[in-house]
Amino acid sequence: MPKRKGSAALAQPLPMLHEEGPPPPKRRASAPRASKTKALTNPDENANVLDAPEALRASPDASGPDEQMDIDKAKQDTDFVENADSDVSLSDMSDIESLVKTNANPTKAPKQGGRAKKPPAEKDQKSVARAKSNKDHANEPQFLDPEADGEDEADEEEIQAALSRPPPVNSDYLPLPWKGRLGYACLNTYLRFSNPPVFSSRTCRIASILENRHPLRDPNEPPHATKNRPDKEQPADVRRGQEFVEQLCLANVRDIQKMLRWNDKYGIKFLRLSSEMFPFASHEEYGYKLAPFASEALAEAGKVAAELGHRLTTHPGQFTQLGSPRKSVIDNALRDLDYHAELLSLLRLPPQQNRDAVMILHLGGVFGDKDATLNRFRENYARLPQGVKDRLVLENDDVSWSVHELLPLCEELNIPLVLDYHHHNIIFDPTQIREGTKDIMDLYPRILATWKRKNITPKMHYSEPTPAAITGRQRRKHNPRVATLPPCPPDMDLMIEAKDKEQAVFELMRTFKLPGFNTFNDMLSHVRKDDNKPIKTPKKKSPKKKAKKIKEEEEEDVEEEEAAEPVQEIIPAEEVGMGGPEGRVYWPPGQEEWLRPKKKVVAPKKPKMPPGKELDEKGRIITPAMKKKMEKAEQDKVKEEEQDAAQAEGEKLAEEVEMEIDAVEGEEEVKGKGKGGKGKANKANGVEANGVKKFSKSKVDGGTNGEVPPPAKLGRRVSGRTRKVDYAEE
Repeated sequence: MPKRKGSAALAQPLPMLHEEGPPPPKRRASAPRASKTKALTNPDENANVLDAPEALRASPDASGPDEQMDIDKAKQDTDFVENADSDVSLSDMSDIESLVKTNANPTKAPKQGGRAKKPPAEKDQKSVARAKSNKDHANEPQFLDPEADGEDEADEEEIQAALSRPPPVNSDYLPLPWKGRLGYACLNTYLRFSNPPVFSSRTCRIASILENRHPLRDPNEPPHATKNRPDKEQPADVRRGQEFVEQLCLANVRDIQKMLRWNDKYGIKFLRLSSEMFPFASHEEYGYKLAPFASEALAEAGKVAAELGHRLTTHPGQFTQLGSPRKSVIDNALRDLDYHAELLSLLRLPPQQNRDAVMILHLGGVFGDKDATLNRFRENYARLPQGVKDRLVLENDDVSWSVHELLPLCEELNIPLVLDYHHHNIIFDPTQIREGTKDIMDLYPRILATWKRKNITPKMHYSEPTPAAITGRQRRKHNPRVATLPPCPPDMDLMIEAKDKEQAVFELMRTFKLPGFNTFNDMLSHVRKDDNKPIKTPKKKSPKKKAKKIKEEEEEDVEEEEAAEPVQEIIPAEEVGMGGPEGRVYWPPGQEEWLRPKKKVVAPKKPKMPPGKELDEKGRIITPAMKKKMEKAEQDKVKEEEQDAAQAEGEKLAEEVEMEIDAVEGEEEVKGKGKGGKGKANKANGVEANGVKKFSKSKVDGGTNGEVPPPAKLGRRVSGRTRKVDYAEE
């Protein structure tokens, strides 16, 4: 088919409306004063600093724990949530900061989150089966994953229904030559493992906030996980705990500038900011305003984005819903949207970039009645401040709401609609459209019109299911990278939602030779040449200590020289983590371990041998007591071997004697019957008159004239009466 033309030019800019509603409850105004003690914001050094779980995932819609970037040091897992229609708001999760354990009893609902407790009768068999399959995770500490449906195996009915569906009908159109902007969500995998790490999704637990309200044991030293922790015996100060959170926030904001410059170097001009950049900012109890403490830092980040022409957006999680029937959820959603609007406003972007800085939202659950849910959304949308309305856009999801259901609502309320191709292929109206990318193109004019009316640059989302996915639930899982481009207009801003983040964008650039494909090269396995690492210098060997000859002043000078040796910086700070002159920032699919240095296996050092000492088999120095014990064990071993040999020899000799006796008796019996010469025959055959048998020395070892040895020497226990046996003929 012929190529479609790109979207038409946008209308003239509309004046921005700055009408703001009343501030949401319990969001305290921050004080401008800075913290006296700088908190460690590196998660590799401070266990209280965590990677935000939503930033690690492909998108807030990711459906499984293995769809998130593997951060070994953070060790964050996600739990599975059964109910896809949950109406819990992110701000309502009062225990989201702490590690929670999966409830071993599948009939119990979580304590927090506002989810209504279901009686056992309402649970279907599939939910019970999924709960049983996840029982193995009951003892593992995990983060609650709001949109995880799990890695459950599909039952036979689901598989049969999936196999019976018609094949998708896809368009053969490719938007080439590409003129739009490709982007990724929240986290840059290469910069996350830089030294120091660069990312904007540091978060913490509420327990850490409460703990840091107490002063450090030593206020003059930096905090340490064991050596200098907060002293809980000292009185707590709310402001002190807030300073701890604010330092994490400022570290996140400062890293945005580095991420933007990195993206610009490699042709990426679209970035979704992490909603968890400001931990618990919209929390009912621990929430806070971003101004004035973050105003300057956000303005600096916005200045860089304006200079480079980059687009910035946000995506509140699916707990932020405006169609819920519960008042607490609506209140939490209002606070969360107000927080995102304040974040984007403080960037101070130019007018068009400011309009393009939108907040993507899902309509959420259906709660048993779609019409009633839509009405509640209309009512709550009318309550929003104008600053939130200017930025709010809706996206079709992969659970409940299709494009055909959201598009009339967006046209009615003047809300732009984000088309997500991956979601559309799972949830669509089969009476009006077929699965695939071809039929949805007929709705492009209506979809793009929702953006043009507000003079906002359109954007779309693209991702692909994993190849092994069959059922709709399995197809929700995002593939780490994508293989093609959707049939969107060639000047579209396209967000690639994939676990491999910027690497998925690189993959598309290489496949279709998009602008920027020649700016990067493959990484060397486990090797990074754009980091400054401490150079280990050999310690100066001081002469043997002679207290009378070495002066105290000379010893102090030597110690000062060793302590003052600085880390030699070879790479300027602005170039650290930028890939170097060769741009080695691409890692092949499935090779995440290339981002980290190769683990070194250090063999244990052998202890130095003192003079005159020996080592045992395990490399230990043999002490006098060990040597005496070893000698005794050796003697016992030799003695035991001698006894075993003597016993074996005695048993062998006894067998020979018995055989010889049997032979002699047989011959004697034959001769006695034939001649009747009893005495001579017995003597000739070695039998004395008294009936005692005699043998030669060759028969019995060590005997004189070969008298039969006593039974004890034969190596076996025999009755004493054996010696008196008369072998003479009867």
